[in-house]
Formats: sequence, structure tokens, C-alpha cells
Amino acid sequence: MIEINLIPDVKQELILAQRVRSVVISSSIFAGIIALAIVALLAVYVFGAQTIRSALADDNIKKGSEQLATVEDLSKVLTIQNQLSKITELNGQKKIDSRIFDVLSAVIPPAPNDVQVSNLLINGELSQLSIEGQTRLFDNLEVFKKTVDGAVITYKDGDEEYEVKLASNISTSDISYGEDTNGAKVLRFTLRFTYAQELFSPAVPSIVIKLTNQGNVTDSYLGIPKSIFAPRAVDTTEGGAQ
Repeated sequence: MIEINLIPDVKQELILAQRVRSVVISSSIFAGIIALAIVALLAVYVFGAQTIRSALADDNIKKGSEQLATVEDLSKVLTIQNQLSKITELNGQKKIDSRIFDVLSAVIPPAPNDVQVSNLLINGELSQLSIEGQTRLFDNLEVFKKTVDGAVITYKDGDEEYEVKLASNISTSDISYGEDTNGAKVLRFTLRFTYAQELFSPAVPSIVIKLTNQGNVTDSYLGIPKSIFAPRAVDTTEGGAQ
């Protein structure tokens, strides 16, 4: 059998284009239907399921509020629980100020150089300790000052032992004479110094105060102010030092 194509090429191209157009339109309609279905499902979820979940959550909150309202002194209970939860943290940050008595026991000189303390002030922000006191003689004050200057703190961290100087920037002020309760003449003073951070630190479980005084504990050394001693001056000429 012999087939003769009587349709011109232009007609064939037109039929092919119509078929492609039909396929594209059908695909677009199908994709639009799917998109509309997805939008509809999302709308149902947002305006339906979410509304139901929100209503259930509100109902649970309402029931919980009603239960809490039946608790007597609720605000006090919550306050106490909040404070109890912070006790451990606060204890870990609390300075061990009671160690000041160990310091005084170590640095106050024995008779006849003893001093009496009338007031103590610990400035945690500046790490400064102020001691107001009185003694009989100015020499006793110098002994006290040098004893503080020679004190060190020793403590252990595991198996290692450490040593730090107790005081720095030591100074005395408000020095004046007065009378004690017995009418005796006394020298009043205020001694200040910057203490080592380890002194009151809760991270250091135990400390020991030791006195060194650079190995010199004689009365003549302790009682004489350091300020009266100075290195010997060198000879000079117009051209310079010899």
C-alpha cells in the first residue's frame, strides 16, 4: 500500500503547536488546582487547627491559674522558692569576713608594744582594711605597722602551697593624742592597707597568717620608722657624680 501525505508541512506544524499548547494549558490548570488545594489545606490548618490548639492552651492556662489561685500565700511561697534557689550561688560568692579576727590575732604586737583596736572597716570594693586604734607610744604604732607589713598569707591549693603578702599600700593617718577611759594619755591612729584578695576569698578554704619582718624582729628595728633611713648620698662635682 502506498500512503500519500496530502497535508502540507505548514498544516502539520500548526497541529503540533496546538497539541503543545493543549499540553501546557492542561499542565498549568493541573498545577493551579494543586496550588489551590495546598492553600486551602493551609487555611484550614491556620484557621482551624491553630484555633483549636489556641483554645486548648487557653483552657489549660485558665485551669492552671484557677489551681494556683487556690494556693494560700502564693506570692510568699514563690518568693521563698526563688530565694532558696539562689542560696547556693550566694554562699559561693560570700566573702569570709570572719578571717579578720585571725589577722588581728597575728598582727597585734604583744606587750609592751600592744595596741587596742576601737573600730574596723572592710571596704570590699577597694580591697582596703581600715583599723582605728590607740596605743601608749609612737614606737608601738611603728611596731604595729611593721608587723602588718611583714605578714604573709599561706594557703594550699591541692598539694601546692602558696604564699602572698598580706598588705600593701600601708599608711597611717588621724594620729593624735587623747585620753583613754582610765584617763591615761594614749596615741590615737588609723592604719589602712590594701589586703590580698586571698584573705577573704571563698575559693581559698583555709589560710594561715605568718609574720616575717624580713627576718628582723629586734625592738630597735620594729620601733624606728623606715622613713628616717636612706641610702648614703654619693659625692658629686660640677662635672657629675664621682
